[in-house]
Amino acid sequence: MKIDDPRVSENLSELARTLAKTGDSALIESFLRCLLTPAETADIAARWALVKALNNKTPQREIAKNLGVSLCKITRGSRELKKPDSAFQGMLAALHT
Repeated sequence: MKIDDPRVSENLSELARTLAKTGDSALIESFLRCLLTPAETADIAARWALVKALNNKTPQREIAKNLGVSLCKITRGSRELKKPDSAFQGMLAALHT
C-alpha cells in the first residue's frame, strides 16, 4: 500500500481499536513481534525510547549517541511532543498511570 491509500487509515484505525480492546500487554507485545520484522521492532522501540528521553529533558545529541537515531528523528519527536493535545503526551501519561 502507498501512504495515501485510504486503506492505510482504515487498517491503522482498526488495528488501534483492536489493540485498545485487548488489555493484554503480553499479547500485544507478542503480536507486534509477529507483525514487525526485527529491524522494524528495534526502530519502533528506539522511537519510543527517544520520546521518553525527550520528555526527561535529555539533550538531543545525547539521545542520538545513546540510541543510534538521527537528529532528524529526534527533532520530529520533539516537535510532536510539543504539540497541543500531543498523542505522545497522552501515551506518556498512560505509561505513568
